Amino acid sequence: MDVVIYHNPACGTSRNTLALIRHVGIEPHVIEYLKTPPSRAMIMGLIERMGVPLRSLLREKDTPFAELGLSDSALTDDQLLNAIDAHPVLLNRPIVVSPLGVKLCRPSEAVLDILPSEGLKPFTKEDGEVVIDAEGQRVR
Repeated sequence: MDVVIYHNPACGTSRNTLALIRHVGIEPHVIEYLKTPPSRAMIMGLIERMGVPLRSLLREKDTPFAELGLSDSALTDDQLLNAIDAHPVLLNRPIVVSPLGVKLCRPSEAVLDILPSEGLKPFTKEDGEVVIDAEGQRVR
C-alpha cells in the first residue's frame, strides 16, 4: 500500500501517527513538510479529497496564526494559502494520504481509519496511552 505522511518529527502526534503506519506493516513516504512544503495545488487537492475547507487545516497553536489575523472569516483561500506559503508551520499535521483516503490525523489513531484493519497488534503511544489493546481491538 502506497502511503504518504506530511510529517513534523518535532510533533508527538505526528511521531505517533508515523509509528502506527509502520506498526501495521507499511513503510510510508515521509515528507517533512517544514523542509519541503506542499505546493498550493497539492494543498488544494488534499482538502478536496478530504472534503473539508482549507481553514480546517490551519494550526493555531505555536504559529503566527493570531498575529497574522487568520481568524478573520472574510479571508479567502488564496489569502490563507499566501500565509501558509510564507509560514508552512500554519499547516496542521500530520496529513496522511492512502488509497483508502486522506485525513488530518489528530488524534494520531485517526490514521487507522485509512489503513488496513486486519491483524492489528497491540500499540501504545509515546505517552503510554493504549490505542490497540492486547486483542487487536481499537480502544478509541
